Amino acid sequence: MRALVVYETIWGNTGELANAIADGLRSGAGVEAVDVVEAVDAPAAVDPQVDLVVVGGPTHAFSMSTGSTRDSARQQGATRIPARGIREWLEQLASPASPVAVATFDTRTVHPRLPGSAAKKALKQLVAKGFRPVDKPHTFGVHGYSGPIADGEVDQAREWGASLVDA
Repeated sequence: MRALVVYETIWGNTGELANAIADGLRSGAGVEAVDVVEAVDAPAAVDPQVDLVVVGGPTHAFSMSTGSTRDSARQQGATRIPARGIREWLEQLASPASPVAVATFDTRTVHPRLPGSAAKKALKQLVAKGFRPVDKPHTFGVHGYSGPIADGEVDQAREWGASLVDA
């Protein structure tokens, strides 16, 4: 199996979790390769040899980030703002020739607990493009908007990644 993990990160938390998910995937039997790439550098089409795509990003304003929510993060002190997030990547992503397995995740604050999910919105777009979901959208908690990642979430991400191999 080959997997591709595409993520967007602003404060570094979602990126750390994406790498933990990739580590979990790599621990699975029969996994040949796992590539991890930020959305800004992600390909416009998924390689036909990829069996599983995992997509993740932060939840901003109840959904995937936008240019204006990334600007808001900059105003809150973020210094690493991607030019393109998962929303923009998904908009230009080509539909696969045949259904490819997909799973999505997001990060959200644990307090205050706000509604909305970048992962749910991303999964909806991926399914519309012909991807096949293998799990429900998964959320990982962070403390405040900038983090750190909530206790136990990195281990949970690793475990979730490993579980996707069998899905």
